[in-house]
Amino acid sequence: MRLRRAASALILSAMCASSAIAQSIVIEELTPAPTPAPSQPLVPEIRETVERLEAESGNTVSLRGLDKVNGKSIDLDLRTGGSAEVFGLLVTLRECRYPAENPTGDAFAYLTVRDPVDGQVFFEGWMIASSPALNALDHRRYDVWVLRCKSV
Repeated sequence: MRLRRAASALILSAMCASSAIAQSIVIEELTPAPTPAPSQPLVPEIRETVERLEAESGNTVSLRGLDKVNGKSIDLDLRTGGSAEVFGLLVTLRECRYPAENPTGDAFAYLTVRDPVDGQVFFEGWMIASSPALNALDHRRYDVWVLRCKSV
């Protein structure tokens, strides 16, 4: 208890001593920054060029399914308009395309993935073979992705 009183007295005396010291404050006015001329844009213009590739439509997509719990995978081919069950998911292919100049190149497919029991949709959209994580199926146990698109 004596230590606590001594500490309090020390702090109180330090506060009184610091208030007795005079402080001087200097205030300077800042000059405003020059405004850019009207001809100069505030943000530089960004121009992007997009290369447009012609795509061919295929009638079959090759898919791979993965059961993340037991590590089993399955490959299957699915025709346009068709559906197949991949483990516990019903996958439907609406459309499949690939680059015209490079048929073995980057394929993309419009898929719908849903629960076969209650019809809950887990994924609907375009999947790209070279970037499956770009627009991926979000399911806790299963994964499905596009390998290639072909015309058979």
